[in-house]
Amino acid sequence: MTLGNLRDLYQQVILEHYKKPRHKGKTNPVHRYQKGHNPSCGDTIELTLQLNDAANRIEDVKFEGEGCAIAIASADLMADTLRGKSVEEALEMVQRFQQMMKGEVEFPKEQRKLNVMQGVSQFPVRIKCANLTWHTLKAALESSNSTQPDGFISNEKEEA
Repeated sequence: MTLGNLRDLYQQVILEHYKKPRHKGKTNPVHRYQKGHNPSCGDTIELTLQLNDAANRIEDVKFEGEGCAIAIASADLMADTLRGKSVEEALEMVQRFQQMMKGEVEFPKEQRKLNVMQGVSQFPVRIKCANLTWHTLKAALESSNSTQPDGFISNEKEEA
């Protein structure tokens, strides 16, 4: 597959997840809730998580909000990938995603669908759009049993 065809495929997957997100809504029950906002382009994500009884494994992830195709597709792909993952695995994925946005790594075979977001790294101004939901996830997971955040998590200070 040529680089041009691969780029087209990635764009197609991003648009598909933007137009028909599979994980929109709120989890029931909500064990973690966090809002995220990207002031530079107006993306806003409200993330809810349902955890297992021990609060160490993610059972469900859903999101609501408004944003560009990259922000919404990133949220939907993230939600799809996180189901069944431990909190520790999810936090490692946040770090890997941010490294991928810097062009440093890719996701392994079992999580390769997240690699479609890799093309965003070629557009530094759009990296914040892709990272927003991951920053929001990290804040939600690191909060102590919070279902009411104090405010928005912002990735405005993030380096491009």
